[in-house]
Amino acid sequence: MSAGRILVVEDDADISNMLQLYFKAQGYEVSVALRGLDALDATRQKMPNVIVLDIMLPDIDGYEVCRRLRTNLRTSHIPIIFLTQKDERSDRIRGLELGADDYITKPFDVEELRLRVRNTITSAEVASLTSPSTGLASGKLIEQQLRALLRAEKWGILYIGIRGLEAFNQAYGFVAGQDVLRFTGMILNAAVDEVGTDNDFTGHIGSDDFIVVTGADKVDHLRDVIRQRFDKDVGTHYDFMTRMQGYLVVKDDAGNDIQTPLMRLAIGALTSDDGPFTDIREITEAAAEARRRDSM
Repeated sequence: MSAGRILVVEDDADISNMLQLYFKAQGYEVSVALRGLDALDATRQKMPNVIVLDIMLPDIDGYEVCRRLRTNLRTSHIPIIFLTQKDERSDRIRGLELGADDYITKPFDVEELRLRVRNTITSAEVASLTSPSTGLASGKLIEQQLRALLRAEKWGILYIGIRGLEAFNQAYGFVAGQDVLRFTGMILNAAVDEVGTDNDFTGHIGSDDFIVVTGADKVDHLRDVIRQRFDKDVGTHYDFMTRMQGYLVVKDDAGNDIQTPLMRLAIGALTSDDGPFTDIREITEAAAEARRRDSM
């Protein structure tokens, strides 16, 4: 299982290739972006657990990349380690003011960088800020978003679960199931990129439970796009025969073969118009009930 996902944003090919090879050997999944705008696109498509970000880039600088990530609700939680040739106090302060989590100066000790990456990922997970499976916001960040809704107007929530994941795990194993969770997180981000806004929020509550916070006017369209994208591509996680027959064969407790439908999403849609709501428990209970109705 991967130790985590790292996005290296570095236009020096020698350094980026070295870091990619080194961290892959340490068990990490590593992506590389040579330009700042490419880094923003890569982050939206597949959430990294940490970004190693060079300040000097050929298009927009690392400070601007950091600023855009921090002002986008879906990427604001991702830890950032600045990587730069500069060693001036003002540069360090500027990076930290923008929300960077750490700072290391070239030439660097790659073992020190490895420890900083490891500790940064661990700190985010321990603080319940990031899901280790998907890289999406988790725990406290989701609770903060729900509490903010009590003071907001015209909001919408999609409460999403994956039906059939338990049977899939039984047939294909836990690692394949983790791939499905990451796939689902990517689907949510891609759908929000297509029809949502930078103020929309995507989170991984845990297990197969996800949440999207958006505007009340976007709930229905966003739900349809998410469902269509999932249904279109979920078959790639199954073997050819299962895809063709349209169902999965697993064993029940007695050892008998049973047919289980391919995975699908149950999506509960809730808006502020369904209220009023006085606390977040009322919101979560109403969202759960909407999802149960979608499962029927």
